[in-house]
Amino acid sequence: MAQSDFLYPENPKRRQEVNRLHQELLDCLSDSFYATNKLIGVLNTHLGCTLPSIEMKRDGTIKENCDIIIQAMMNIQKELQKVDEALKDKLEPTLYRKLQDIKERETEKIAIVQKVISVILGEATSAASAVAVKLVGSNITTGIINKLVTVLAQIGASLLGSIGVAVLGLGIDMIFRAILGAVEKTQLQAAIKSYEKHLVEFKSASEKYHHAITEVTNTVKHQMK
Repeated sequence: MAQSDFLYPENPKRRQEVNRLHQELLDCLSDSFYATNKLIGVLNTHLGCTLPSIEMKRDGTIKENCDIIIQAMMNIQKELQKVDEALKDKLEPTLYRKLQDIKERETEKIAIVQKVISVILGEATSAASAVAVKLVGSNITTGIINKLVTVLAQIGASLLGSIGVAVLGLGIDMIFRAILGAVEKTQLQAAIKSYEKHLVEFKSASEKYHHAITEVTNTVKHQMK
């Protein structure tokens, strides 16, 4: 038993809880990196973007890795904004409004985009039109991505944002000591509770984001058959 356990008898239990929380965070971070790279690949392949892929900084902090994803998402949003502005410029106002109408059938939206997408991209396919509809004419950018960016920023700014990602793969005692180095012992319980709250929000936002990207890639596969 560690010496601190005599002063803080709940420490052994908290060690287990901290290990679980960190592993879940690592899983969510990894999923977000993976899904973002999938989205970048789709944009580069079908919308002519030149976005670089991202990689988890294993020797960085949680905040640094959250910031990497946030920056990538901001770059993605800028590219989608360019496509949106081009569609608004090339389409008649009534047709552009149809793209924003959630009641409009997706096949109709794809047909509308298909009329002008080649002018915007130089050359285009039905897959490019489908990607544009899924990402521009939906709530992925305005809702799902913005929510995930907000949650990532909150995690990065939390008490545990300064903890290194590398400690996530270490033993429970090492993780616990790393956290004790980041926060006062008296703050640990509050930090864990705060961390649990952020993790619940992160998991929810991450799952929605991953599902949305999977839906986009499945649509592309269907269009290319």
